[in-house]
Amino acid sequence: MVFDGFHVGEVNRAREVCWYGSGKVLNAAVGVHHLGGTVKVLATLGGDPLAQIDRQFAEFGIPRRWIESRSATRVCMTILDRATGEVTELVENGRPLLEEELVRFREAYAEEVSNAKVAILIGSLPQGTPKSFYRELLQVTPCPAVLDFRGEELLGLLDLKPLVVKPNREELAATVGQSLESDAELVEAMQSLNQRGAQWVIITQGKKPVWLSSTDRVYRLFPPEVAKVVNPIGCGDAMAAAVAWAVGEGHEMVDAVRYGIAAATVNLGDQLACRLDREAVCRLAEGIRVEMQG
Repeated sequence: MVFDGFHVGEVNRAREVCWYGSGKVLNAAVGVHHLGGTVKVLATLGGDPLAQIDRQFAEFGIPRRWIESRSATRVCMTILDRATGEVTELVENGRPLLEEELVRFREAYAEEVSNAKVAILIGSLPQGTPKSFYRELLQVTPCPAVLDFRGEELLGLLDLKPLVVKPNREELAATVGQSLESDAELVEAMQSLNQRGAQWVIITQGKKPVWLSSTDRVYRLFPPEVAKVVNPIGCGDAMAAAVAWAVGEGHEMVDAVRYGIAAATVNLGDQLACRLDREAVCRLAEGIRVEMQG
């Protein structure tokens, strides 16, 4: 919902309202599609939103496979205040999935990923889902994987050597259980994930430089200046999409992260998440500065 000015405790009339399928899985799929990649989205959906989201993805021409859940898919609201530039999110808690729904998802994932060049596993697990669920998915993943989640779910699968893990700085701190006040502490925490098996670790921190590490290399990449922020929602999803797309196209990881930063930057200037302009992303990626550390 877009407002010329939003005032808490008062009646507010929106200048514009847009309903669309969002959430990290859907955003990442939309991002890869707009970059020109071949993508298939697998997600659990239920209730009235299922038909609406399916219709939207049909219009995009994105192949999809939905695991229908008994519980309705949650509906969240983003409030954009054009007067202040502030973004407010009203988030409905996700509902748990039934065991039979998780089983159907695992079976569908194993089938779909068998033909994939790259897999993106992204977002928090639904309430009540076993923390080992992502590990179970990664165990049947024959291709490189980009992982965008945190905590015990992430630490519990690093021995499977995923290609990329991509928490932000706060999520990394929560995952390793310590504050990361200095860059030295940040790099140490990143490389602790590398030593446990993550081939590459990408750490974002808003408009500040992006960090990238492997067991023996550390880079810092500098995002371009942004003239105007329209909506920051989905920037992390845009980055995950672009990194996966670039890996699938055969780019080295440093260049893949360049594309990821460029995609997140382009996303900032659009009202809807991950409707990425490929030419703009490629143009921005070329100018992103990289410093090797140490």
